[in-house]
Amino acid sequence: MSASIQSSESSKTFIHPTAIVDEGATLGEGSRVWHWVHISAGANIGKACVFGQNVFVGNKVIIGNNVKIQNNVSIYDAVTLEDDVFCGPSMVFTNVINPRSSVIRKNEYLPTLVKKGATLGANCTIVCGITLGEFCFIGAGAVVTKDVPAYALMVGNPARQKGWMGQHGVRLQQVGSTNSFKCPETGQTYLHDVRLERLTLSS
Repeated sequence: MSASIQSSESSKTFIHPTAIVDEGATLGEGSRVWHWVHISAGANIGKACVFGQNVFVGNKVIIGNNVKIQNNVSIYDAVTLEDDVFCGPSMVFTNVINPRSSVIRKNEYLPTLVKKGATLGANCTIVCGITLGEFCFIGAGAVVTKDVPAYALMVGNPARQKGWMGQHGVRLQQVGSTNSFKCPETGQTYLHDVRLERLTLSS
């Protein structure tokens, strides 16, 4: 193993003896790589990430800082995870929309972008070629087939929006009949642009 590991005496970068980090992979300082993980040579991984047991990371994968990936997740080529993304246990990414064992489609991978702070619940499936907005929240077992707005709460198969989630990971409450939503735990308020179907943090 000759990966590029950014570390210092205080960074506490950890790679379990059973894990494989291929030569050429970049692993940011403070990251923790647990049992039976395989990180491929071309992967570019930021600081303070956690890889649970039996995680696979492909070659053409970019992962930001402070990303948490739980057990049994495979992150295939053409997937990008921005900072602070959470991937729940056994959730699924894809990178080919119409796979056949007998047809080679490695030049047809569709990119998937998961933006900052998003949560992908246990056993959800993210069909390739879409963007998941900042701080969106994908419920356990949901099947996501299209772009997701920032802060949207998505559940079901196919996934449909059932509300809004704040940065603190709590469902937002509408303020009366206004276009404002409030986090019941932090007090942060968000404004809903009905025309654009977009939520933005106000305070």
